[in-house]
Parts: sequence; structure tokens; C-alpha cells
Amino acid sequence: MTEIIPAIDIIDGKCVRLTKGDYGTAKIYDGNPVDIAKSYEDSGCRKLHVVDLDGAKSQHIVNHRTLEKIASGTGLTIDFGGGVKHDEDIRMALDYGASKVTLGSIAVKDSKLSLEWLSQYGSDRIIIGADTRNGKISTSGWLHDSDVEIMDFLDMYISHGATQVISTDINVDGTLRGPSIGLYKDILDRFPELFLIASGGVGGLNDVYSLNDSAVPAVIVGKAIYEGKITLKELETYNLQK
Repeated sequence: MTEIIPAIDIIDGKCVRLTKGDYGTAKIYDGNPVDIAKSYEDSGCRKLHVVDLDGAKSQHIVNHRTLEKIASGTGLTIDFGGGVKHDEDIRMALDYGASKVTLGSIAVKDSKLSLEWLSQYGSDRIIIGADTRNGKISTSGWLHDSDVEIMDFLDMYISHGATQVISTDINVDGTLRGPSIGLYKDILDRFPELFLIASGGVGGLNDVYSLNDSAVPAVIVGKAIYEGKITLKELETYNLQK
């Protein structure tokens, strides 16, 4: 079964969701991030995706205290991204409770440093973020598009030992219109051993089942849970099937 990994995106210590990566669309949701994370754990989830949106915009980790509170308040395995640009950012994320760190913009802008981190920390702790818009990798909290093709980007990192990738199709992220099944099929056809984590567009459990039918190992779900398109009870029932 495709694993559901709930997402908590943070601005100023609060849970928010964007649409298509646009900070101007930020919607703040009620609830303490720690309490929300506990509700996911109580529903049978084992992992949590945490994004420091302030960090992604400011080029350094900002919401490390919120990460610490979530990590100390739950037993979830946390992957953390947003603002990871320097050695101290990696250390800070891990010291404050992340089990894995997602390399986003830095993986595009400084592949040499990113490959050093991949070698130093290992492929079990480093996830490569491959966020794409129209087939090209985007950076800086999705504010900028690069000229790097997603397949070339993935090929380089996988050939150097990367085994985990989060890929978001920005065009559908936060829209609840359904994930980019074709994109993920293409990635897995080329890299069948990859632990691919889909992200963006999930609007209900039917979308998760479609990803499962396409053999996608895991999917990050954010807005669909916040908006009640997938209830915590449905999440619990789904997790019991695994």
C-alpha cells in the first residue's frame, strides 16, 4: 500500500497551506502543530513531512523550535525541509529532532555540497527534493524555475547513491485536483528501485489508491486532510489496511 505521509507546513510557527507554492495564497489553519502531529500519529501514521516555509524564503532554518516540539511530543519519523543551505542547517535539523533532511533548492544550486552531504550522512537520512513545474526543477520555495530537467536531475543524484526522492508537481500542489500520476509513472519507469514520495494535488483517498495502482511507494498529503477531504477516521482506516 502507498504510505500516506501527512504534511505540516509552517509559517511563523503556525500550520499553513499554499496553492501552487504561492505565498500570497497562504491559508492558516487552527491548531497547534504538535497537537496536529499527534492526531496523525494517533491515526496510525508513522512519518511526518515538515516544511519550514519561512526558512525556504529566508535561506536558513527559521522554525527549528517548532520542529523540536513536534519531535519531542510524538514518536513520528520526521523529514524536514526548508532553508537547508549550510552544514549548520543540516546539523540543526537533525539536532532538533528530524530523522531525515530534504535537500530542495540547495540540491540544484550546489550539487557538489549536496553530494558531500549525501556521502556524509547517507542515503537513509538525505532525501532529494525534486519539485517541478512544467518538467523543470524549481527552487527558493518555488519562487524561481531553473533550466534543469527533472529526469537529468534525478539521474545525477541516483547515480551517486540517492535512494529517496520527494517530487512535487507545483502546478497541482494545493489544488486538490489529483496528483500527477503520469509524472510518477515516468520517474518509476526510469528508476524502478527509487523510493519515490509523491506530493501535490491529492484531493481524497481515491487519489491515493490511484498512486497505489501505479506502485508509488508513498505520498505526502496536506491540504486534503486540513480541508476534511480525508478525515482522520478515514486516515486511520486506510493505515489499518497496510
